[in-house]
Amino acid sequence: MHLIINGDPRDGIEATSVEGLLLELGLDPRGVVVELNREIIRRPQLADTGLSEGDVLEIVHFVGGG
Repeated sequence: MHLIINGDPRDGIEATSVEGLLLELGLDPRGVVVELNREIIRRPQLADTGLSEGDVLEIVHFVGGG
């Protein structure tokens, strides 16, 4: 599947849900905020939110430190 992730085109994505995409990218769903086609996806809906060809995602992950 072809997606745009953080402004970069990505081909060959196998995930069918937002949660699956995060896991495919090696990201912990508990530490990110995801915007799908300009709509923020709440954490409880990550597994139930499907992906479609050409979707645009912005993924922001939190980094701890001090």
